[in-house]
This record gives sequence, C-alpha cells and structure tokens, in this order.
Amino acid sequence: MTQPITIPEIVVLNLEAKDKMDAVRQLAERLVSAGRLSEIEPYLAAVAAREEHFPTGFEGGVAIPHAQSDLVSVASVAVGVAPAGVDFGADDGPSNLIFLIAVPASSEGSHLEVLARLARKIMYDEFNDALRAETDPAAIAETVTREVQN
Repeated sequence: MTQPITIPEIVVLNLEAKDKMDAVRQLAERLVSAGRLSEIEPYLAAVAAREEHFPTGFEGGVAIPHAQSDLVSVASVAVGVAPAGVDFGADDGPSNLIFLIAVPASSEGSHLEVLARLARKIMYDEFNDALRAETDPAAIAETVTREVQN
C-alpha cells in the first residue's frame, strides 16, 4: 500500500519563520524526523536553487517550495500554516499556507504531478481557507492526502 503523501507529523501549525528558507528548513526537519528525508542540507540547497530561479509564492497567500532528491524516500507534502505569513515572492504579499513538496529523484514525473494537483486545489479559496482554519494536524494531513495523492 502506498504511504500517505501527508501525515500529521509533517504538518506544522502556527509556523513562525524569519524568512522562506527558515520555513522550508522547519518543514524539512519534520520530514527528517518522520524518516522521509535522510539528509537535510543537500535537500535545502536544492530547494534554495529552485527558489532562486523561480519564487514559489502564489497569489492568495500560498507557497509551494519543492525539489526532487535522492535523499527523499517517500513522496511527501509537508504543510505549514504561518499566521504571520512568510515572503515567498508572491505579488500580493506573504504566504501563510506553505506546502513543501519532497519527491524522490527516481520517481519520474511524480514531482510535476503532485505540483499540478496541488496547484489546481489552491485556486479554490474554500480549500485554502479550510486548511488555514483547521487546528488538527491529522485533519490537514487527511485533506491534503485525499485531494493531492492519486
């Protein structure tokens, strides 16, 4: 059976970060603790390189930083809810809903599939607002897995 793409252990409520890479680091640390990412620094470097060329902040207060890596063992979407917001380069301001996509480098195409499914969902305010308002990491994990995973 396929593992859920999001589990409660990789959901961070009330995320407080000084900048986008601090937010990414906090979410990536959760992936390491959950056994889904074996080494943090090279993965963070991959995310930073992508961010440098293409900021991942979207209108509506959402960010989707992402990277593929051989260090990722389980395709995952870590979720951070940051009430104060974090600047990910969106035209309309800080992001308070952050989805960190981590996918094994060997899984051809799944990185783009997850990104595309998530990008379609964040177009709907109802989806975003429900996640922002949720206080149970398990409920957020269940919603993201149901809506984003095959």
